[in-house]
Amino acid sequence: MKAGSHAHRQDPRNERVLIHVNGRHVPRAEAVVSVFDSGFLLGDGIWEGIRLHNRQMVFIERHMKRLYQAAKAIDLDIGMTPAEMERAILAVCDANGMDSGVHIRLVVSRGEKITPYQSPAANRGGATVVIIPEWKLPDPDTLERGLSLFTVHVRRGAPDVQDPMWNSLSKLNCISACIQANKAGADEALMLDPHGFVATCNSTHFFVVRGGELWTSTGRYCLKGITRGKIIELAPELDLVAREKDFSLTEVYDADEAFVTGTFAGVTPVTTIDGRTIGAGSRGPVTEALQRCYRAHVDALYPGDGAGGGGAR
Repeated sequence: MKAGSHAHRQDPRNERVLIHVNGRHVPRAEAVVSVFDSGFLLGDGIWEGIRLHNRQMVFIERHMKRLYQAAKAIDLDIGMTPAEMERAILAVCDANGMDSGVHIRLVVSRGEKITPYQSPAANRGGATVVIIPEWKLPDPDTLERGLSLFTVHVRRGAPDVQDPMWNSLSKLNCISACIQANKAGADEALMLDPHGFVATCNSTHFFVVRGGELWTSTGRYCLKGITRGKIIELAPELDLVAREKDFSLTEVYDADEAFVTGTFAGVTPVTTIDGRTIGAGSRGPVTEALQRCYRAHVDALYPGDGAGGGGAR
């Protein structure tokens, strides 16, 4: 990908990568699931994106907590404990000789059905577990140049429609938001909540910088972002006040800076929104300082000698 929050440079090693499919390590070209799988038929499942840094899984405890919380909410039996899942992720990374600069997509569906039908009563066997590790680093040009956003008509829903806390395979609302933004010439969609306040982006979380404060949404209508939470925790180290609050597009357009957060790229600046230039139209000093602070935090927690916690082998 050459644009967007997941912009990266292709790595030819990924063509030969081994992928975990229900306990087996198979070549990429042979990594398949049944056409009767619940994830394929209905988007019935959950997922996590995880980074491997210095042979350790970054913030793995938080990822596992989010994954298993969502599984319990949708009554999905993963069939593995969090510790077993962590060992499976590390095993497939080991099989590929991976130690750093790796992005992992963990996908769990409800498994295979006897016939295409919504009810879990039509399922047989256990969950489908797929772990896709790839050598993938954020495009450094994007981390400096920044993104353009476009506010779309697609809203983030309330928990009584589909709980936004679920990192579900059913991402069609976010995909349609992304399509609208791309058609408008932007990199990613900015999505509002049911009340018209800023909620999140289609695949990242959104922040503005105003007067030495970081503003992000209340979190009621977005996924419980792990990088988002880390930036809120790290803000005091830079003498910044982080606020989770309602704010409108009017307060976005005249912000000093804007940026998005996500597991893949960490902190990425935003320079234009709906055709309006944000701040000076380039990566701002607060965003750049947060990028450095976040990278230093990860390096300190997961040092190169593998001595850190949180998934160290």
